[in-house]
Amino acid sequence: MMEFIESVARRAGTEAMKYFKHEKTNRISSKKTVKDLVSTADKAVEKVIIDAIRERYPEHDIYGEESGRSDVSSEYCWVIDPIDGTQSFVKNHPYFSISIALKKNGAAIAGCVYAPALGMMFSGAEGRGAFENGEAIHVSDCGCLENAACSTGFACLRAGLPKNNLPYFNRIVPVIRDIKCCRSAALDLCFVASGRYDASWELCLQEYDIAAGALICRLAGGRVCDLRGGENYPADGTLSGTPALVEQLLPYFRDQEKSR
Repeated sequence: MMEFIESVARRAGTEAMKYFKHEKTNRISSKKTVKDLVSTADKAVEKVIIDAIRERYPEHDIYGEESGRSDVSSEYCWVIDPIDGTQSFVKNHPYFSISIALKKNGAAIAGCVYAPALGMMFSGAEGRGAFENGEAIHVSDCGCLENAACSTGFACLRAGLPKNNLPYFNRIVPVIRDIKCCRSAALDLCFVASGRYDASWELCLQEYDIAAGALICRLAGGRVCDLRGGENYPADGTLSGTPALVEQLLPYFRDQEKSR
């Protein structure tokens, strides 16, 4: 199964790169708000993925960011984000990814996150582990916030939410070593899985943003939870990292909630 998902992701990546840095062919429009973008590439890439899945598994359900959920009743559901990081993609930044996850009865069992402009293929499956370009990966051994390189994002601000990431950002950044923002939640999770980042958090994500990345992070030894330490992610925020760092970060979110 993992081989099939990777092959589909590579085909999708080839399609995405036809539009990357080609502004004339990649038309951009807004969805719910002017800050929430969708491009020609998003729709074309999602079609490539869906067509491949339907050809191989016509009986499976599919949930895509752009096309929504199909009406097939199945214990298997494919969760797709054709371009996670559209904001980066349309500005010709390479930090975007294609995210494909397969869920069985609501639980992710296999998935991949492919960053074609970076040449990075992250993948994982229950019982097999987590990999980057075919090599096994594991989260870092960082166990102290003052040594931690973290990442976050601000989808909540684009959505115009009054409850946003800025208070958390202001509390956490002074106590860690470094902070990044690569603008693809799926890649953030995989960078945690591979030890490039030690922890990551974000609000206002959707299932298709994190389905594959969260699985890969967990399989690489990381912990993924909501901002209260529970399992209701991404609805209540998404926090990932080494188990030790997640435990140290959770009080910053809980204390901020009490002060609101």
